Amino acid sequence: MGGLAHYLEGGGLATTQISLIREHSERMRPPRALWVPFELGRPLGAPDDAAFQSRVVMAALDLLGAEEGPVLADFPEEAPEADAITGWACPINLAPPRDEAETAAQRLDAAFADEIERLRPWHDLAVEALGRTMVGASGLDIIEAGRFIAACLEPELPASPLPELSPTEVLRLACDDVKAFYLEAAAAQPGQATSRDLAEWFWGETAAAKVIIALRALCVESEDKGLRALIGILVPRAQLHRMDG
Repeated sequence: MGGLAHYLEGGGLATTQISLIREHSERMRPPRALWVPFELGRPLGAPDDAAFQSRVVMAALDLLGAEEGPVLADFPEEAPEADAITGWACPINLAPPRDEAETAAQRLDAAFADEIERLRPWHDLAVEALGRTMVGASGLDIIEAGRFIAACLEPELPASPLPELSPTEVLRLACDDVKAFYLEAAAAQPGQATSRDLAEWFWGETAAAKVIIALRALCVESEDKGLRALIGILVPRAQLHRMDG
């Protein structure tokens, strides 16, 4: 969006935008951008809260009054959460016992695969109920996506399973698929959870999140431009405290 804003401004059209990843806007330096501390996929914050969403939109539009740019402003409010119905619980029993002879990496990879298989029935229910899914961006089966992500923890990136995409592009899309798969499956569990409940479950309790967090740490240390471009994408800002865990 930042690149498009520069193009439109070059043609004389004033632009403003909402940014969910501050690091990207800092690099792109769009003429006017409002950074919001919300979940990815929710640029206006809380769903079904017209008053809150209107404040977000008006804050972005107010940037059009800036005398000079680039402008990167911070939205001062956190998105409100809807009240959750009590009784929601993790849809699977996580972290089954593993063979003590396995290495830590092997146990993590195996736990990741176990989780995916245990979540499949719940995800099937979610797709049947909704009639759609956000899983599929990578073009890989979800088990293949999980295996590719885990393989990226090795010292050298694996070859891309999709010839038209680089390994880092496949990694980004595979991570998106896995996160969508887990959250859709968890949301199918009886009871009602807020998006925050689901995020805390995923990032705090799953082997998948441990793998993705470990990947982000590797990206931070890497000199590969493709991997470093994933730093602001893999783990939400609200979950970065888990990097120290």
